[in-house]
Amino acid sequence: MKALTYHAPKDIRFESIPDAKVTKPHAALVRVRACGICGSDLHIYQGHGFSDDVGFCIGHEAVGEIVEIGASVETLKVGDEVMISAAVGCGRCAACRAGDAVRCTNNATGCYGLSHALPGCQAEAVMVPHADQNAAIIPDGLSHEQALMLTDNLPTAYLGALNADIRPGGTVAVVGLGPIGLMAVEIAFVLGASRVFAVDLVAERRAMAERLGAVALPPGDERAVLKELTQGLLADSVVEAVGADATLKLALGLAGKQGTVSTIGVNQTKQFPFPMALAFNKGLTFRTSLCSVVKHWPELVPMVRNGRLKPEQFISHRMPLSGGAHAYALFNDRRDGAMKMVLTC
Repeated sequence: MKALTYHAPKDIRFESIPDAKVTKPHAALVRVRACGICGSDLHIYQGHGFSDDVGFCIGHEAVGEIVEIGASVETLKVGDEVMISAAVGCGRCAACRAGDAVRCTNNATGCYGLSHALPGCQAEAVMVPHADQNAAIIPDGLSHEQALMLTDNLPTAYLGALNADIRPGGTVAVVGLGPIGLMAVEIAFVLGASRVFAVDLVAERRAMAERLGAVALPPGDERAVLKELTQGLLADSVVEAVGADATLKLALGLAGKQGTVSTIGVNQTKQFPFPMALAFNKGLTFRTSLCSVVKHWPELVPMVRNGRLKPEQFISHRMPLSGGAHAYALFNDRRDGAMKMVLTC
């Protein structure tokens, strides 16, 4: 089958790899209809991946049709159109069965497309382990593109907002306006925020946040302007969606007294110098977590179905899987208005 594989920094190849197969009774084989490029995939693309492996199929966001199931699969059948959770667990413990793969008691939390251990979804087909827990039939009333946003991006943005303690009437700052950051802007308003302030170096992304109702802060003067606009109070809640040292530091600086900072960006330095004195003096709450995607589907699906959330609006490019290397380059360089990149098979 054809797939996108990682070989070296900025070296993504569309090539043939061995066919995905059902090798366990709890697994299902899904023919991929569409897959997405996530911001965290760019860490791999840039050579700062999550393993030293090379030549593996990448990607962890996909929707498609089940073409084969193992003997132990109970809730799915051949022909079902499904969305696949980016996060997987053992599928057997109580946490995994409740959709909370991050709390897997067998320490089997994982993600597609980080190495050869669990091949990725940017391929013509993907094997889904413990399919009953890690995939679901696309709900009635949802398009394939909406379902694709539910495989990772939208639940992650939602988790970031929940962890930021966003409350009705509160003020929120969102740092990083990629697809997940923009979804966090939209979610903040749904959760009742009175004002949302948006931070990003890219003017086009700030303009998109403004169209959602946010106030864009000028690069370099974010804290000063926010302080002026809030009469010195700063933000009650901050969602950080980049993970870089500079944006984490900025996010902590934008939070007001007794504020909450929630980061969903992946930090690659692994030694971020946390400003403990600042956090202590402000009385800040700081949270970060991986996302148990399935856990949030019951709340998010109705909001998408009824138009309260429109994650598909952030899709900027739709390209065939064969154009994956070009899509990665556009997304990485933020060219041609690149936001959410969707690849079709």
